[in-house]
Amino acid sequence: MFEGPVQDLIDELGKLPGIGPKSAQRIAFHLLSVEPPEIDRLTAVLTKVRDGVQFCEVCGNVADAQRCRICGDARRDVAQICVVEEPKDVAAIERTREFRGRYHVLGGALDPLSGIGPEQLRVRELLNRVGERIDGVDVSEVIIATDPNTEGEATATYLVRVLRDIPGLSVTRLASGLPMGGDLEFADELTLGRAFTGRRAMA
Repeated sequence: MFEGPVQDLIDELGKLPGIGPKSAQRIAFHLLSVEPPEIDRLTAVLTKVRDGVQFCEVCGNVADAQRCRICGDARRDVAQICVVEEPKDVAAIERTREFRGRYHVLGGALDPLSGIGPEQLRVRELLNRVGERIDGVDVSEVIIATDPNTEGEATATYLVRVLRDIPGLSVTRLASGLPMGGDLEFADELTLGRAFTGRRAMA
């Protein structure tokens, strides 16, 4: 235990995801060793995040205006909506350069034990988006890209249930399975089962 502000800093850093007590202590002492202008820059960035970042009024992604850059891009396909749990998932999919549609960020996943039901997620907003036409184009496909864990699977199942009866709408789920370079013996049952379900014919 350290005294005063140093311990306060370690405690606050330790609350961040992925930062344990030792990492928090290392970061705190690194910050103590840097020049004051570096601390000022970090403080300024944190202030900008607190005061300037908002969520896109259309998709729920992080933005610095009412609409994020993806929703503001007229070249994106408005007929496809990819549903993800968090803004970080949008960034992950964008890195693949495989998807040219729009996104919808739910703001989490269903987790009844933690009190997170459909009302706590942006499900109603998704239904509203599916029901509206943009520039005369209907939404034709909703791609569910929730995490392949218990909460993500429950969320995907719920979304399929509420979307499947909408006329002309295709509801798909991202394929998941064995990673490249992985060993079959180390795959868990869920991953291996999904790999079998998503198998395809070889040319």
